Amino acid sequence: MSSSNPSPQEFLTAAEPGTRVVVRYRIEGGFTDALGELVMRTVNSCTIRTRRSDVEVPLHLVVAAKQVPPAPARRSPTGSTGHAHP
Repeated sequence: MSSSNPSPQEFLTAAEPGTRVVVRYRIEGGFTDALGELVMRTVNSCTIRTRRSDVEVPLHLVVAAKQVPPAPARRSPTGSTGHAHP
């Protein structure tokens, strides 16, 4: 029985730039994840814009990838709702 789900690499090369994704990939000593917006893809790598920086991930190191929902709205640092209180 063959799976109709694309491989992580197939998913990433087909995904449109601007798609929010999470990508798990191999690093020395284990694995790490990149969560953010897919900003660029080539036949050999993809670039994910995370909160900290753009991360270029070689596709041959990817072990899992999927689309994720948009990030939740950021809360204000004071926790206020922006409404004035009398």
